Amino acid sequence: MPAILMVGLLLIISLDSTVGEVGVCNGRLGKKLPPPSKVISLYKQNNIKRMRLYDPHPPTLDALCGSGIELMLGVPDADLPILADCLDNARSWVQGNITSYPDVSFRHIAVGNEIEADSEFAPFVLPAMQNLYDAVCEAGHGNRIRVSTSVKTDLIENSYPPKNGEFKCDAVPYIKPILEFLKETRSPLLVSVYPYFAYIGDRVNINLSYALLEPNSGVNADGVYYDNLFYAIYDAMDAAVEKLVGPSEGEVERLGDESSGMGRMVASETGWSSKNRSENGSRPLSAGDESPAATVENAKKYNNNLMRIVKKGTPRRPGRPIETYIFAMFDENEKPGNEEERHFGIFDADGKPKYPLCFT
Repeated sequence: MPAILMVGLLLIISLDSTVGEVGVCNGRLGKKLPPPSKVISLYKQNNIKRMRLYDPHPPTLDALCGSGIELMLGVPDADLPILADCLDNARSWVQGNITSYPDVSFRHIAVGNEIEADSEFAPFVLPAMQNLYDAVCEAGHGNRIRVSTSVKTDLIENSYPPKNGEFKCDAVPYIKPILEFLKETRSPLLVSVYPYFAYIGDRVNINLSYALLEPNSGVNADGVYYDNLFYAIYDAMDAAVEKLVGPSEGEVERLGDESSGMGRMVASETGWSSKNRSENGSRPLSAGDESPAATVENAKKYNNNLMRIVKKGTPRRPGRPIETYIFAMFDENEKPGNEEERHFGIFDADGKPKYPLCFT
């Protein structure tokens, strides 16, 4: 075997235990959630090695010190204008939320969360990313912390077959400069990948077992076999990204930065709702809320299957594990939106798992 292929193979094998690990999003929009110290203990007890935190919450950052848990730290949307305004503001943010916590293992900074192309915050995303990137590099963290932003997959159209995925015309002016920046800085795009919502939106054409990533369910998508909907959504976004910023060039770029195992995209949110009624059952379901797919058993199936498939790579990117974050650690009873949005947690507030889920 040629030496360069051997190196590539060894790199793929080594990445399997790093990129393919599944982290958990630590949403905090709920009452009676455990304090940060107990949350971190729960992560460690269950061998969860990565966390996504949606804002720089000092008690959680303090609790993370020395834990070894790798962190994706979010920048709230409302903070983007001031960070986009000037580099000094970004320097202050990095000093206060990164440098001040030398014992926290920062992995990503997520600048804004699922901001739409027509949002009032959209013009501030890229300049905020650029300023934070410069500030991170100045602080000496450029080789270990990646600066990115998270997006929803509804920015794309023509998602089936996945190879035809492309961004909506009105989204291109927004997303293309961001993708060019990410390519230049060798940072991954953060993508929310939700087969649950795809299934809820099209039950006629999507089989439930396919959405639940169950074995032996699949479709032939224009000559390419997909055995689960997560792969199909991920690959459609991957195809859309490639259409805007070009194909990967060479083995090293395909795999990402050798020192960090970064790929082109991170599944920064995914999960399955386990319930869609209010806790006391007093609130009747409306037609828009009715969702018999939202059960504990289905959430168990989805998340356990997810742990398996993200280690293997998709049909477009075979052999390349996908860095993935399950949403969420706990149910969030103050989260806005439909009732099902409040029941994505994998643990109850008392620390008991809703269902068996093995992080390895």
